[in-house]
Amino acid sequence: MAALNSLLRILVIGVAAWAIVVAWVWLTQDRLVYFPQVGRNNPATPAAAGLGFEDLRLKTGDGETLAAWWVPATTDKARGAVLLLHGNAGSIADRIMYLPHFTAMGYGVLLVDYRGYGQSSGSPDEEGTYADARAAWRWLNERGLAAGDIVLVGESLGGAVAAELAARVQPRALLLLSTFTSVNDLGAELYPWLPVRWISRFRYDTLQGVKDYRGPVLVVHSRDDEIVPFAHGQRLQAAAGARGQLLEMRGGHNDAFVFGQPEQVAAVAKFLHGAIPQ
Repeated sequence: MAALNSLLRILVIGVAAWAIVVAWVWLTQDRLVYFPQVGRNNPATPAAAGLGFEDLRLKTGDGETLAAWWVPATTDKARGAVLLLHGNAGSIADRIMYLPHFTAMGYGVLLVDYRGYGQSSGSPDEEGTYADARAAWRWLNERGLAAGDIVLVGESLGGAVAAELAARVQPRALLLLSTFTSVNDLGAELYPWLPVRWISRFRYDTLQGVKDYRGPVLVVHSRDDEIVPFAHGQRLQAAAGARGQLLEMRGGHNDAFVFGQPEQVAAVAKFLHGAIPQ
């Protein structure tokens, strides 16, 4: 009997400890999703890559002010615009490396920091990031760019934001870089001992966005990705069906770079060229 009581006591303590951890995760999950760089911690601008740019402040529908850069194409023949939505860490200052490649392909690039990131006001949340993407889209529209002129590019969590926007506005094309199928799918894989789908306040359902979008999709993912498994990229490409292509990178989640090899640059350029309306 004493042994049984000891076993029950251990079990109760274990369940109580697990419940405390679950409650802590539920209360602090924002800090597990967003890792913003704020203020001027990274002073880099597109000028570091030898590119001219406009330093913008965009207004959202709910009153936030977003820091953004508009970087014109560096070729005489403009092919449209790229709206680049970055991942859950850092700021636009950490994404300058994308710019020379897209601008050399003939695309102006709009980079925007979500609310609470960089010099943008507010605090991030899921609906807020969607509203931020819509504000950036409106700025491009007001500049005279129609849906068929714009390519959405989303990096990691930004891929979920881009897919949600793509389903709404039907842009020319959608590029998903190292993106998960949904934040709950990924959370359940990373934390199998937590009831992620019960306690999560987030969806970020990239898979549904891809299904609802009707245009061409390029999924770029690494088999070495230790945070978002390669299978997520495969499922996103499969959801796009005949509209989807899968481009394989090398390196970990924070190391793999879509323009890391000349053949990858050529593959992206070919995809974008094929998406131009004839």
